[in-house]
Amino acid sequence: MLLTLMLPVALLVYPQDKKALTIDDLVTWNRISERVISDDGSLIAFRTEPLKGDPVITLYDGTGSLKATFRCATGATVSSDSRFLFFTIKPPEEEVRALRLKKTKKDDMPLDKLGIYNVTTGITDTVARLKSYKTPDRWSGWLAWQCEPLKEKPAAMPDTAAGDNGKGKKPKSESADNGYTLYVRNLASGLTDTVRFVTDYLFAEEAEKLMYATTGEDGIMEPGVTIIDLKRGEKSMLYTGKAKYRQLAMDKKGERAAFIISFDEKDKAGNTYSLCFWNGKGVASAVATKGTAGLPEGWIINENARLSFAEKSPRLFFGTSPEYKIRDTTVLEDERAVVDVWHWSEGVLHTAQVVRKAREMKRTYTAVCHTDRGKVVQLATAEMPEVQLPEKGDGATALGISSLPYELESMWEGRSGNDLWTVDIMTGNAVKIKENLKARPRFSPGGRYLYWYHGADSSWYSYDVTAGKETRLTTPATLRVWDELNDVPDIPGSYPAAGWLKDDRALLVSDRYDIWSLDPAAATPARNVTSNGRQEGIRYRLLDFDPENDYIDPSERQYLIGVNESTRAEGFYSLDIRKKNPPVRLAGGDYTLGIPVKARKADRLIYTKENFTLFPDYLLTDLSFRNETRLTDANPQQKDYLWGTAEVVKWTSLDGRPLEGLLYKPENFDPAKKYPMIVNFYEKSSTELNRHRIPEPGRSTIDYHYYTSNGYLIFNPDVYYIDGYPGQSACNCVMPGIMSLIEKGFVDEKSIGAQGHSWGGYQVAYLATRTTLFAAIESGAPVVNMYSAYGGIRWESGQNRSMQYEHQQSRIGASIWEAPHLYLENSPLFAIDKIETPILIMANDQDGAVPWYQGIEFFIAMRRLGKPAWLLNYNGEPHWAQTLPNRIDFQKRMSQFFNHYLKGEAMPVWMKDGVPATEKEFTLGY
Repeated sequence: MLLTLMLPVALLVYPQDKKALTIDDLVTWNRISERVISDDGSLIAFRTEPLKGDPVITLYDGTGSLKATFRCATGATVSSDSRFLFFTIKPPEEEVRALRLKKTKKDDMPLDKLGIYNVTTGITDTVARLKSYKTPDRWSGWLAWQCEPLKEKPAAMPDTAAGDNGKGKKPKSESADNGYTLYVRNLASGLTDTVRFVTDYLFAEEAEKLMYATTGEDGIMEPGVTIIDLKRGEKSMLYTGKAKYRQLAMDKKGERAAFIISFDEKDKAGNTYSLCFWNGKGVASAVATKGTAGLPEGWIINENARLSFAEKSPRLFFGTSPEYKIRDTTVLEDERAVVDVWHWSEGVLHTAQVVRKAREMKRTYTAVCHTDRGKVVQLATAEMPEVQLPEKGDGATALGISSLPYELESMWEGRSGNDLWTVDIMTGNAVKIKENLKARPRFSPGGRYLYWYHGADSSWYSYDVTAGKETRLTTPATLRVWDELNDVPDIPGSYPAAGWLKDDRALLVSDRYDIWSLDPAAATPARNVTSNGRQEGIRYRLLDFDPENDYIDPSERQYLIGVNESTRAEGFYSLDIRKKNPPVRLAGGDYTLGIPVKARKADRLIYTKENFTLFPDYLLTDLSFRNETRLTDANPQQKDYLWGTAEVVKWTSLDGRPLEGLLYKPENFDPAKKYPMIVNFYEKSSTELNRHRIPEPGRSTIDYHYYTSNGYLIFNPDVYYIDGYPGQSACNCVMPGIMSLIEKGFVDEKSIGAQGHSWGGYQVAYLATRTTLFAAIESGAPVVNMYSAYGGIRWESGQNRSMQYEHQQSRIGASIWEAPHLYLENSPLFAIDKIETPILIMANDQDGAVPWYQGIEFFIAMRRLGKPAWLLNYNGEPHWAQTLPNRIDFQKRMSQFFNHYLKGEAMPVWMKDGVPATEKEFTLGY
């Protein structure tokens, strides 16, 4: 009787016996990192993986039922007939770790495998030592792969004994230069053929053909390039001979092929390649090489450029470049000076040149071979290095682009102008049509028009290529297509273009809310396609379920995603763009909706929906969106943990602006209690009300779920900026938001912390100089001295930082010499004597965005003034903690830091005594 009475009580108590998240728990949370749906929608596969642990692929059928699970699997591909699933099998993480602890050599470590799952039989075949595999995209029945060679053992007999190739020579080993064995499997019969020493291979896109190149190092097979008609079992030898074959290419049907070839084994620079073309009959012939008519003198066929065919025209596009220079080998390395020479007027800053050097050494310039005429035409030039092709290469006119004359001022403006030319693809003749255009024009799908958004007058333009006529399509008076919320000291950009109607009949562009149809000839006025977006406060954006289709067919129903700007609710909508009716809402709610992925040939699609408590698992539905089937359940353990809630809060800034932000509360929040609170912000995040924020040891910011689970409030306020006063703007917006929450009675005003990284790190550092409200602040990768930062280098890109202050995020809007007082006023360094808050700084020595000496300046100032501060330098790390151990370490230290100052927990050793350099390898000081 006693047990009977106790049982219901236990059942009532157990669901509430949830636990708080720990930092170690964060690495176990799964994320869905791959998703694929078959062409007919009958198979859906996902890769799910934690930050620490092995990935898993789960396969579902078209009804949503789980069909199979594959451990340690990644890279899922479904055959176009939905009969097979292919994937890569990784060695288990724990197995690899155990071998590394044993100091196992790299060559002896386990390699990837290929998984081949037969959907009909349910049998999985595996291939060991996988190097690569390829499958046809639009047809099925075949699979090709290469394997890593087995490690050779010492020969047990002399070279002259058995083991040669029958010609008195010992066969060479498989390698990147010599090639690897290619395995080609007929999936219907299960039979596998092999070709030795293959250096490259590919399937035709729409025909059952396979192309490959072999070096013939086995002494049996003739070296050269071959195409196999897999349906007929016929081979075509395109070219034979000992050579280097590169850049294999076929047209969609496999009826034309091309490659580049060099017979000079001593040519390490790549100056001796020729372009070869095959017209579907006989053997391939060389159509271009150094010195070919139509190419600039001294220019070569460059091996780094991909080859491509026009879709309908007899055109083969390839890349050229000036001949590579050969280094003088008669001078020893230690006899040469090693110096970088910076020049004040060179277009690209030298530091950026160094970063781009490897890419620039491989720069190529587009040329075309008109294969029906045997004519070669150089399209791009050194003065006009970029060429944009129309209509998949079939149009008569290309667009030439050059920003070279304007690269110098881009250092401080952050962008450069462009000179534009129309280029005759038949002759290469170029006619300049624009100078210093601050825009990047693109072709309409049919190639009839160029179009661009011009920020200087906030307008869309078109250019009729045939007529040579430029037309202004919008004006600020007729259509507000510029970013209405822009708050950096620069010209606002546009909202994204939605696409073109079939036959180039109209260009669809967006304003803040609606989608508009523009006549590219401006013969008819702009038409609001969605009609009610601004009126209802809904931001509509068109969904593209067929990314391979370049245009929008107005005869087909279109689908959109709509976001209610006030409630943050999102929905899917349908629209007949030929009619004047507003979009029809199909489904939605208080969620953030993921972009759906549709089956290519079926009315099935998958998508996600999420909010702070709902993980973005995948759902299966159709285009009606009426019914949905949940497929994945990535994190069932969430129910065992204390979570939290998210809500919008409102207040007024110090300069009278109505503001919004997000407040995150612990589970079972009690308004009668007082809670510690962390203020975390960057710029504006209130639109992310329904973002899930997957638990993880973040590289730079607090984990919201960890802190709410452990009894913290988190406040994320929006900040609106005034040019020249970014620090004061943050103060104007953030501080009254905090005070408005304190007034509600549930915030412990003595236990408020702040945390930010990069731009957020700067802002919390600035706030530390303006208020004593915060009990603790973590400031990651902050800029504290705008003077020195202005002249600094973003080492990741090699670019100078001045553009960031004059036109971008740092929002000064002037140079140091134009407004020195603003640089002084906005630099926390010069007011650190006013700081009374303990500061934890992260500044990594390989930060490529913010010079890490900014963090050092911050720390040294605090140290000199006797104020409590700690600096974390994750050795060799960039702008944030990137490796998983460092991310975990950062989160643990940050939580200990906040727990000490906001919850009164004991100070850890690293905060109390530090970690001396001599102890670094032996203790972490937790």
